[in-house]
Amino acid sequence: MSPLRRFLRTPEAIAGAIILVALFAMALTAPVFFPGDPQAIAGPTLLPPFQDWSLPLGTDRLGRDVLAALLHGARTSLAVGLAAAAAALAVGAIVGTLAGFAGGLVDEVLMRITDAFQTVPSFLLALAFVSVVGPSLGVVVAAIALGAWTGPARVARAEVLSIRERDFVAGARVIGMHPLEIALREVLPNALPPVLALSSVIVAAAILTEAALSFLGLGDPNRVTWGGMIAEGRAVLRTAPFLSIIPGVALVLTVLGIYLAGEGVVETAAVRRSLS
Repeated sequence: MSPLRRFLRTPEAIAGAIILVALFAMALTAPVFFPGDPQAIAGPTLLPPFQDWSLPLGTDRLGRDVLAALLHGARTSLAVGLAAAAAALAVGAIVGTLAGFAGGLVDEVLMRITDAFQTVPSFLLALAFVSVVGPSLGVVVAAIALGAWTGPARVARAEVLSIRERDFVAGARVIGMHPLEIALREVLPNALPPVLALSSVIVAAAILTEAALSFLGLGDPNRVTWGGMIAEGRAVLRTAPFLSIIPGVALVLTVLGIYLAGEGVVETAAVRRSLS
């Protein structure tokens, strides 16, 4: 049975896949359905959902379309989650590979640096970094990746320690390959699968961190974010709770979908290993 079929036979994987397909659809169709500025005034202020079918999710305090903001916010969440995860996995995989393969002093130094980063909670590190450098999408991605690379680094190091003594690595040494080339071309690709298994956790955490930063006013001011929408709705929570509930539900469903899909991938990989 193909891995895709095994994945689709897992109930949590199907649920996660449905949610993620909906998220990608929201992100991709946002410029199609709302090609202008999502922050433009679209109607009367604080219009409740389903009162006007041209504004199905209503409007906020300034009369801006909530549905337009929700779709464009999906683009921001997706961009931050994927970019931060890619950066964290890349840095972590390289650091872990170099530490595990080189051993000795290099391993000791790199692991102590990793320990130093792990002593600071990742959200506090991101908060401090964005506060000092200034809010922008690139800075938010870098801030999140700065606190997320340590997990992949430790996993990659553990895998490399078990791989570096295998026959194909010894063969690469015999034919005269440079140690760095062996580490990056021979060892790293074989250590990647367990590292990539962390991607769903990192993406979900990145989306939550970006929302929290935006809620605190430290997100990119030029982009619509779900965290910013929740913060905006807080001022009228009693009279128009939908302004915070709608992006809050979208955020919860997105993180839940990512976790469920990640669990499906892990379970599929486990079944495949047991059959091989």
